[in-house]
Amino acid sequence: MAATETPGTEVTPRPRLRWWTELPLILLVYGCYSAGRLLARGNVGGAVDHGLAILRFEQALHLNAEHPLNRLFTREPWLGVPADFWYASLHYLVTPAILVWLFRTRAAHYRAARTWLMSSTFLGLIGFTLLPTCPPRLLSAGHGFVDTMAHYSAYGWWGGEASAPRGMGAMTNQYAAMPSLHVGWALWCGVMLWRHGGTRVAKVLGVLYPLLTAIIVMGTANHYFLDAVAGVAVMGAGFLIAPRLMRAADLVRARLQARPYPRTLAVTAVPDDADAPIVSGGCQTSAGERIPRQRESRLGAAAEPDASPSDAGEGAPTPAR
Repeated sequence: MAATETPGTEVTPRPRLRWWTELPLILLVYGCYSAGRLLARGNVGGAVDHGLAILRFEQALHLNAEHPLNRLFTREPWLGVPADFWYASLHYLVTPAILVWLFRTRAAHYRAARTWLMSSTFLGLIGFTLLPTCPPRLLSAGHGFVDTMAHYSAYGWWGGEASAPRGMGAMTNQYAAMPSLHVGWALWCGVMLWRHGGTRVAKVLGVLYPLLTAIIVMGTANHYFLDAVAGVAVMGAGFLIAPRLMRAADLVRARLQARPYPRTLAVTAVPDDADAPIVSGGCQTSAGERIPRQRESRLGAAAEPDASPSDAGEGAPTPAR
């Protein structure tokens, strides 16, 4: 890509993004996401206390979206089973699919969108680590929640432990509920579809996908309403941070790519009618020019008449008569 320059300034063109550099970066972030979810597994008692505190706070605000949705999904398999499939799979399929779509067809917007998603994800990991939270489905039965994924486990690949495949429940953290990145990532997908989809269908999907995801995470008893709100807040914070992160990355790249200008030697132009240089062992300047004294010596010698051998040892020649 060619960059335009103005006098006195140097423009460093932004390198074109390549899939073989983007893919390891995305895998690294996803690896950090998966590892970060495992960090909060230890303090089960604290996670339960946090979950109950959120539930009591919602009750104080007269918020109770989780119970009616959870009863509906438990009573109606035609709703509960698709909701469990939605929760267990779309989070990991739709988000990377939209990333690839942006990379291939909306390259001008890809970098900002990717940075927004990654910065929000890291903020979510901080929340998982500092505030491990027991989801509603893991509270005691007296709180009135049913784990629909365990209830309908015969229909899918998951067992009774979150959305992990059977036998792999120990590899997931069931207390990474606050904030809900299911809702956060769905909101990011919805914004991308709304802004860059270009069709009415894309805009409708951009609204429905995050809205239905928020309903499903509560109906399956995987998140509280405030978990979903926190997921939206995390995405908002990531949206504000992303431009600053890109500027910082551009500054670091510019400094790493900066190189000192090569030092050149000054060359003195010699007129065409100047005398040819003398080939001798005399001194010479660094620019290749003879010292003036040598040039004058040569000029004086050329002006002198040749002396004959008979004049050797005699005085001044006798003037001609």
